[in-house]
Amino acid sequence: MQISVIIPVYNAAKYLRRCLDSVIKSVEEIKAEILVVNNNSTDDSPRIINSYYKKYPQLVRAYNCAKWGAAAVRNMGVEKASGNYIWFVDADDEISPDATVKLLRVAKETGADLIMMGATKIYRDGHAQYLRALDADDEKFKERFVRSGLGPWQVMLKRKWYTQNGFTFKEGIIHEDMEMMPALILHTDKCASIDEPLYKYYETPGSVLHKKDWDPHYLDIFPALEGVYERFQKAGAIKKYHDTLEWFFVWNLLLDSANDFAKSPEGKIGFERSRKMLKKYFPNWRKSPIMKNANLRTKIKVRLNYYHK
Repeated sequence: MQISVIIPVYNAAKYLRRCLDSVIKSVEEIKAEILVVNNNSTDDSPRIINSYYKKYPQLVRAYNCAKWGAAAVRNMGVEKASGNYIWFVDADDEISPDATVKLLRVAKETGADLIMMGATKIYRDGHAQYLRALDADDEKFKERFVRSGLGPWQVMLKRKWYTQNGFTFKEGIIHEDMEMMPALILHTDKCASIDEPLYKYYETPGSVLHKKDWDPHYLDIFPALEGVYERFQKAGAIKKYHDTLEWFFVWNLLLDSANDFAKSPEGKIGFERSRKMLKKYFPNWRKSPIMKNANLRTKIKVRLNYYHK
């Protein structure tokens, strides 16, 4: 089996056929399996999954995961997978017809454990943005990989390498991808990239990360960042990646998550915990070399969010 495409599904009936059709078309020429894992969907998703399983019994594998969240679903998918490579594809997205062929070709040529790809991001208003793949031959590749905040769908991974290094997504939280993805780079020097739009990522209304109102899971950023630090600490990589990790924390706490905390009075605790976390892990963050080189607007926003009451 060349590749296992793992698709977590939660109430994705509106988009699921589009996703499955794109993956099926992409794997026509290779030996593959599509693992579709339903996560307690209450819409028509289970029926759609079953229809594809019946239509493509040699290709589609259908499972149910009772645990909550994408992390548990992806972890189950990996446990069930038998492909040489694994690729996590979100149920509301799609891939290009030649995506898997191109990825596997590069994998064969390079023997890479991790292969990045370019993607097209489709915003809710319909406009598109191309997300370039990082250059794996760049001398700063690993630092940029850590800072980039990649989604699991942006990389194809060698399954044996992934499981031997004990990678799993942290269950029970959102930001589960952010908690794990940066650490991938600590365990391999065999990386490759294809700077082509092999993936189409849709900004879907209603997802947890795109809600307009307060959600308690916004506070999951804290166990997620703790997990990132622990992974780098375990690998003895804190010193090497100190400046990169410092900015990673600043960006996620004082720029990205601060937008979520500001949505409601309940978010006040988020600002308080952000200050405590930075004091604990990076007390000298104000002197960060990356912070010093940031533009004035970013610097002002960071300061205002740090002192937000």
